[in-house]
Amino acid sequence: MRILGIDPGLRNLGWGVIESHGSKLSHVANGVCQSDGDDLGERLLSLHNQVTEVIAQFVPDQAAIEQTFVNKDGAGTLKLGQARGVALLTLAKAGLPVGEYAPNRVKKTVVGVGHADKKQVMHMVKLQLPGCNPENADAADALAIAICHAFYRGTADRVLREVRA
Repeated sequence: MRILGIDPGLRNLGWGVIESHGSKLSHVANGVCQSDGDDLGERLLSLHNQVTEVIAQFVPDQAAIEQTFVNKDGAGTLKLGQARGVALLTLAKAGLPVGEYAPNRVKKTVVGVGHADKKQVMHMVKLQLPGCNPENADAADALAIAICHAFYRGTADRVLREVRA
């Protein structure tokens, strides 16, 4: 199973691709999409185009994205939501099933602490994906989101089968 993780952001949208074979995880690629353009529409289109290229190049089977959390800066939260919406639209357009995870759940899954800092996330991503060197903290967060999805995706599948049986 190839999983694309997305850490949404308007300026820097982190992405990471991993392979999941049972409980074994391996790093495929990671990077950051940086928006271009003078206005919001151009920047969002730039992100869409770059995420589309990542999907075409790495052909993931599933995707995962971080949920938006509300902070004190309402305008910043709104812009983050717009970038997240573009990422979700791009993933849906590619036909990918998408898991959505709260930031604390991702950190708890990867680090063991729901309020871990970026350095801790980076360290644990490197430990869980040997040979991986994330481009920056946004790419490390995206890989952590993909790791979280690899862990919870199996749980959700089992729960669905139990309910349907």
